[in-house]
Amino acid sequence: MQHQVANRKAIINRQALIASLEDQVRDAARGDQRAVLVKFLQDQLAAGDAEIRRRLLDGESGRKVAFARSFLIDQIIRVLYDFTLTYEYQADNPTSSEHLSVVAVGGYGRGEMAPFSDVDLLFLLPYKQTAWGEQVVEFMLYVLWDLGLKVGYSVRAIDECLRLARKDLTIRTALLEMRYVWGDRTLYDELRGRFDKEVVASSGPDYVEAKLAERDDRHKRMGDTRYLVEPNLKDGKGGLRDLHTLYWLLKYLYRTDDVGVLVEKGVLSAQEKQRFDKAEKFLWTVRFHLHDLVGRAEERLTFDVQKPLAERLNYTDHLGASGVERFMKHYFLTAKNIGDLTRIFCAHLEDQHQKKPLLRLPKIGLRRRELEGFAIEGDRISFADPKDIERDPASIMRLFRVAQMRELDIHPEALRLITRNLRRIDKKVREDPQANAIFMEMMTSPRDPATTLRRLNEAGVLGRFIPDFGRVVAQMQHDMYHHYTVDEHTIRAIEILAKVEAGNLADEHPTLHKIIHKVLSRRVMYMSVLLHDIAKGRGGDHSVLGAKVARRLCPRMGFTEGETEATAWLVRWHLIMSNVAFKRDISDPKTIKDFCDVVQSPERLRLLLCLTVVDIKAVGPGVWNGWKGQLLRELYFSAEDYLTGGQLAEASGRRAGYARDALRKALTDWSDEAFETYAKRHYDHYWTGTPLEVQIDDARLVVNTDGADRKYAMTTSSDTFRAATNLTVYTQDHPGLFARIAGAIALLDASIVDAKIFTTKDGMALDHFTIQDRGDKAFTDAARLKRLEKMIRQTMAGEVIPKRELAKPAAMPSRTRKVFTVAPIVLIDNNASHTHTVIEVNGRDRPGFIYDVTRALFDLKLTISSAHIATFGERAVDTFYVRDLFGHKITHEGRLRAIEERLLESVREPGGDKRPPKKTESKENAPAKAPTKAAKNAAAAE
Repeated sequence: MQHQVANRKAIINRQALIASLEDQVRDAARGDQRAVLVKFLQDQLAAGDAEIRRRLLDGESGRKVAFARSFLIDQIIRVLYDFTLTYEYQADNPTSSEHLSVVAVGGYGRGEMAPFSDVDLLFLLPYKQTAWGEQVVEFMLYVLWDLGLKVGYSVRAIDECLRLARKDLTIRTALLEMRYVWGDRTLYDELRGRFDKEVVASSGPDYVEAKLAERDDRHKRMGDTRYLVEPNLKDGKGGLRDLHTLYWLLKYLYRTDDVGVLVEKGVLSAQEKQRFDKAEKFLWTVRFHLHDLVGRAEERLTFDVQKPLAERLNYTDHLGASGVERFMKHYFLTAKNIGDLTRIFCAHLEDQHQKKPLLRLPKIGLRRRELEGFAIEGDRISFADPKDIERDPASIMRLFRVAQMRELDIHPEALRLITRNLRRIDKKVREDPQANAIFMEMMTSPRDPATTLRRLNEAGVLGRFIPDFGRVVAQMQHDMYHHYTVDEHTIRAIEILAKVEAGNLADEHPTLHKIIHKVLSRRVMYMSVLLHDIAKGRGGDHSVLGAKVARRLCPRMGFTEGETEATAWLVRWHLIMSNVAFKRDISDPKTIKDFCDVVQSPERLRLLLCLTVVDIKAVGPGVWNGWKGQLLRELYFSAEDYLTGGQLAEASGRRAGYARDALRKALTDWSDEAFETYAKRHYDHYWTGTPLEVQIDDARLVVNTDGADRKYAMTTSSDTFRAATNLTVYTQDHPGLFARIAGAIALLDASIVDAKIFTTKDGMALDHFTIQDRGDKAFTDAARLKRLEKMIRQTMAGEVIPKRELAKPAAMPSRTRKVFTVAPIVLIDNNASHTHTVIEVNGRDRPGFIYDVTRALFDLKLTISSAHIATFGERAVDTFYVRDLFGHKITHEGRLRAIEERLLESVREPGGDKRPPKKTESKENAPAKAPTKAAKNAAAAE
């Protein structure tokens, strides 16, 4: 392929270099010749790489510059080989064993090299290794290593190469791409001829089967999906290695690496070859830029490189999609194209070269039969006549339905026909009532609907049949929260929904398992999952836009007016349940009332819970946890109680009285006098905002601590099902207590996800925190729990100052997290609660984020009653229920503006605010004066 390299002498001119090198060597002392050679080759390699990089940045395709670098390495090796035999180990009259051929294998043999690709070499000998050959190889290798090249090498005789190739698939594939570089050409020609005749000629079917199995194993290791948002462009599904696999099969079966041969033989159409060439060109361009950008052999498109790559490749922002999202969509569509080409090629392999089942293909000789107008061969289904699609394009939908109902694979030839006839899925097919009914039957089927939807999507049918869905195929969101593209996320959500309905996740989701079977409309449930993210990437609120899509699409699917409205409502409000559960105090009656005012009916509530759970679980591994499940369950049952006429809306005093009565019954070993004394210490909001089991623990903690005449107590307990650790602190209340505890927790690389802050009438704080580690799990290690308790004690005693510790570099955001910018936002809501001002703070998550916010609230002289913390990838969303020092909501406009400004200042990135510190902060660092009480409190909060 190096003949495609333009103006090769601008990269390296070997003939001119040889003369120059000879002059330099002639002038050097005998012992300095090797050093002269190394310095000379280093300069030529650097100059050649600089020219190649210039071409890359000037817009030359990655594949062309990959050929150029392979050409550069060839010339370096040739100069090195000639120097070695001329000046170091000259053989004037070489014996039959003193011959050597330098052969490129692997990717280097293919003539394609990224900036940091390995140089894969075979030093080919005629018989066995000799002292002369060993010295030559050793000298060349040490020079290549001195040049900074990563060399993979083998030293073998011809017979050994053939013997190993027969039994080792990797060696056979490496030799398949062998290319002569320099040395004894007759040795190379003999190996090439014998390899073709003795290894390749009789093993085509075996090799095809083994390589496809190897590919499938690789896909499983890499996640078995093309749609991971940080894909591996070399080894991932739909990456360069899949193209290489097609090349290997092509070369093995047809003895050529020219894809044009597949067009000549009718395997690919000219248009499909063009797609192949475009895919290869795109992936190589991205890979070469990636290596150049990071300065090492990197194959993953991690978040921190995606945006710089998009800018290099001139992807700009459009309405609804940033440049980096457009770049990644191009990548995912390219990966999908490679999958299409693989299926087409495999279909041809079956017809021409099959020995054993490939990709679950049936054995030759199985009797063909018909079923519902389709041809069945073994466990695969295809069209009885290739012209069936032309006569009736809707037959495509019927084929997938029969495959689902009979648990059949789709024949590769059928997929090939479908791919080539996608344009026939037009408006007429989309409006065909039977085709729409078939689609709904497949999507709501108990027979693995996700596999069928994934097949439809992979074949391009789903995007043609539902064009709105086609717009989100390969659509990604450039953030750390979402793990998959929108289409893959949606199909995974339907997969989870079907598993819940089938009872396969009953142990993991016992509540949802019971509730899902109370849903009256399965069609609405499944359709709402399909459409909940369908309007992403359009600009504007995707929930509002998605509801419009639902109103337009559902009637086409045969939905009644009521079903259409229910689906549109679910799409419009599919985020409300998680937002309320994770960001609001669900023990506040007004929170439940406001939520139910939107939901309005128990059936909507059931549907909303199902949609919310599967949506969160389908985001990616580790996103769902037991704590989120607990919050959603509490919200669901509180809302259900309200919607069915429960007592949620009764007066706060009556509810508090019921709670006190329940605790009294539970504390059977307490006297009436002791209980009354304890109960009078709490305000009503404690009784209405705390579960009974927590009240029991609190009562015993308070009485035991007071009885021992202690002023401080702390307890911890971990709940692995809820994936959270409960922390209770009982101590003398004072300003800044929450901030100190938050700082101590942050120093242990943990986070608060929920907090309820109570103060007794006699001035004691009884604070409840729910915390998780950075993996969103509970603290299960006893030693770690002890460290937590110790850190809180040290912080409260002033032995540890969180602000100082958190400012250290080790506590700064990770490199990946730094890629993302989150605009700080402060939202203040006086309508969400009758008794509190609700403040929501958004910003980029980092260690100490909650501490900084609570420290600011302390500075603002606000009292926190409850806190609810959620993180969505790089975004932190913290909600606080606060009152002023007199227990009132904050309503003064000037005061609200001051709160907003101070909180925005608190969540700015570390080092980003160059203004001088506030006066209170300067006092904390002035030990010369006796500290006042206010100064002591401020220092403690630090």
